[in-house]
Amino acid sequence: MNLQAHPMMATARRWSSQLVQLTAVVAVVLVAKGAIAEPFYVPSASMEPTLLIGDALLASKFPYGYSSASLPIHVAVPQTGRLFGATPQRGDVVVFRWPGDRSQVWVKRVIGLPGDRIELRGGQVWINGVATAIKPDGIGEAEDDSGGTEPARRYVETLPGGVSHPVFKLFDNGRLDNTPEITVPAGRLFVMGDNRDNSADSRVPVGQGGVGLLPIDNLVGRVDSVVGSWDPGVRSQPITTWLSGFRVARFFTGVH
Repeated sequence: MNLQAHPMMATARRWSSQLVQLTAVVAVVLVAKGAIAEPFYVPSASMEPTLLIGDALLASKFPYGYSSASLPIHVAVPQTGRLFGATPQRGDVVVFRWPGDRSQVWVKRVIGLPGDRIELRGGQVWINGVATAIKPDGIGEAEDDSGGTEPARRYVETLPGGVSHPVFKLFDNGRLDNTPEITVPAGRLFVMGDNRDNSADSRVPVGQGGVGLLPIDNLVGRVDSVVGSWDPGVRSQPITTWLSGFRVARFFTGVH
């Protein structure tokens, strides 16, 4: 004799199966975000011209190993060392949890490694007593958080090791253009924004809203690419024009 399940029992089994599948999909996504790569959105102008407000980034997590900072959601757990830890290379663009509030994720460029002596003189970076190479590269437009722009002198800076990247300078004598020489201690990094006059970075203590010397354990990952970009400045225009805000030329481009 064939036995047939009660319709309600069959429905419950179908729902249970779908719930298991959905849970598995969510688990795979969380594991991928926690261990492989995670997308982030750029809300400020501190990394212009390399990164623009509205860029969507993909940060790889495996290059520097894993710590509690690598979790895709902020969990208030004690800071730990890094599993499979590795030190970034000078010039890497990194995503990290801000030491002042680990629920916030920031992005900057690594300038100084543990043991390096870092100093700024007249806006030029000196590393271990040697000035970084810098050459003029025309005039660019620096965007602010409200969508306005102002002219900025553009330079190409070359760090020891050969990494070259663009920087913006808004002022001749910015308030952070001259800093005393400091030695980066073990387990820390000196990071800066490419928009040198509009970046609260390692030149500014955490207590004053900056990064200070960044603990390596706060690293989330290395920024490898821009996967999408939309200019939020178009929000002040009629909604029919919003599609024009997509910066198609920046889709799936590398970050250096």
